[in-house]
Amino acid sequence: MLSAFAGGGAGLIQLPSLILLGLPFSMALATHKLASVALGVGASLRHIQEGSLNKGLAAFVLCCGLPGVFLGTQVVLFFPERVSTLFLGMLTLWIGYFSMRRPQLGITQKQIPLIHTRWLFGGAVLFVIGFLNGSLSSGTGLLVTLWLVQWFGLSYNRAVAYTLILVGLFWNGTGAIFLGLGGDIKWSWVPMLVFGSLIGGYLGAHLSLEKGSRMVKRVFELISFFMGISLIFRSLF
Repeated sequence: MLSAFAGGGAGLIQLPSLILLGLPFSMALATHKLASVALGVGASLRHIQEGSLNKGLAAFVLCCGLPGVFLGTQVVLFFPERVSTLFLGMLTLWIGYFSMRRPQLGITQKQIPLIHTRWLFGGAVLFVIGFLNGSLSSGTGLLVTLWLVQWFGLSYNRAVAYTLILVGLFWNGTGAIFLGLGGDIKWSWVPMLVFGSLIGGYLGAHLSLEKGSRMVKRVFELISFFMGISLIFRSLF
């Protein structure tokens, strides 16, 4: 529910919890990915009712991010996990700080002229975030949300809709497929994880639409700080 409300952060609780409950990292990641698809489905059901997505931008986010997700799933076992997790934690803390330092960021939607070079750079960053999504998962939804706000001029409310539907449903779905091909999903745990993610995703999306961008921005910043600290702690211990 918090992830759907703030546009990311499901991995803050779910992924570390699966690891603490005894699953190896690769199995916890694949199982978390599958449950996150249900989060995307739950949020999509609510946001689609509002007509929250521009089809052109949505297609662009998918085309840039999905190749990165695929590449990330292929190298996850060779990734220096501790160093990468520490880097991602520090980056996520900076995201929360960056948003707090700009009180008006994402409160309303801005019209930013998207020239070719801006599209190219924006797409390149989405590819890198997709790679992190496929290999580490935690924190990448927050990265996408902030990038859509900062670079493409969306409000937090609108950016959250894109993140939950495109990242939650399509990016994580792709990751679950390729990670699951190796038989690394803990299937006996999936039903309750999917049920919780589905209901929580719908409720969180409903809250974000009801409360508006200012409240979403505050929760986004709070979760960014908690996510960053959690990732840094995990990388060190």
